Amino acid sequence: MTYAAPLIDDSRARRNVTVLVMAQAILGAQMPMIFVVAGLAGNGLASNPCFATLPISMIVIGSMLSATPVSAIMQRYGRRTGFFLGTAGGAIGGAVGAYGLYTASFTLFLLGSLLTGLYMSAQGFYRFAAADTASDEFRPKAISYVLAGGLVSAIIGPQLVKVTADAMVVPFLGTYIAVIMLNIVGSVLFLFLNIPKPPIPSEDAPRGRSRLELLKTPRIAVAVICAMVSYALMNLVMTSTPLAVVGCGFDAGRAADVVTAHVLAMYIPSFFTGHLIARFGVEKILGAGIAILAAAGVVALQGVELSNFFIALVLLGIGWNFGFIGATSMLAGAHAPHERGRMQGLNDLIVFGGVTVASLASGGLMNCSGGNAQSGWMAVNLAMVPFLALAGGALIWLVMRPRDKSA
Repeated sequence: MTYAAPLIDDSRARRNVTVLVMAQAILGAQMPMIFVVAGLAGNGLASNPCFATLPISMIVIGSMLSATPVSAIMQRYGRRTGFFLGTAGGAIGGAVGAYGLYTASFTLFLLGSLLTGLYMSAQGFYRFAAADTASDEFRPKAISYVLAGGLVSAIIGPQLVKVTADAMVVPFLGTYIAVIMLNIVGSVLFLFLNIPKPPIPSEDAPRGRSRLELLKTPRIAVAVICAMVSYALMNLVMTSTPLAVVGCGFDAGRAADVVTAHVLAMYIPSFFTGHLIARFGVEKILGAGIAILAAAGVVALQGVELSNFFIALVLLGIGWNFGFIGATSMLAGAHAPHERGRMQGLNDLIVFGGVTVASLASGGLMNCSGGNAQSGWMAVNLAMVPFLALAGGALIWLVMRPRDKSA
């Protein structure tokens, strides 16, 4: 069942989108920064190379654990409060991570990564916040524009890594100090956000469906599955990419360039993904996203030349964009406003649960499934197959099933 948004003041929606785009660009830069260096730093701190990507997994675990409470806080106190909480988590996580690097403590470094997950969780709600005050027609475009802000973060983040990674005696310490500053400066943006706090429900207000009932709704179930698969596979491959690039004979600068190309590919399509959804329908764009993710795996399996890494990671970014924006648009139109906090928190809990599994598996597949970096990289990309089959099968089922006449 599809619900119409009660607010159609797109002038306010456009103002909020502008703020959120800037937040995505400035604050979002910390995520590509951390994803470039965390695995490399973990490789130097961990006693076992199989745990090299554990810091990235801890970020995702932190995001998964905080998704439901952050959503509940936003539902009760407003989006702004939740976003301030996220930047606080990012700053504190960066500080603890920096201290872990300074003291060569892998445990402290992991704790800092866990706290960083609070920022990652809050950032995930930028896309939903963009839809809060948007009309049905503007909603997919608003979501797409906000994610397009990641284009700037894709440029800023890895370039800051190049400047800060070796700026201090302790490798990557300067990068984590830069992360702290980004959170402090970027949090000011949320003072300009204009999204009304959700009204306190009256005694006779509709309570909405339970979490189980929501998940039994076909469009919601498929949206959650496709979002989880798109994000999990992107994370699975991207987490291992710096290790694979360096392990195959290239330097850390080349790894940063590949990640830059990947993150650019994640966000450049956002300028037109919303328009494509409005024109062709969300199901077709979701299907295209799944197919492009599969193509990324095929290219990666063809070899470990630098061109293979670049092409595979660009395709991975485009596939994530179509899959994740499509799934978000489908979900945003499939629940009522009073179900927002319950459903969006549940969605991100499931999505980042899948991402957690993928990130944990990534390090093991990369470092412990073969005798060298090349065989580990092959294992990472072969692991995509069952998840692609799950998302593709779910989407085909949704398209083929009889439509609900009451929708």
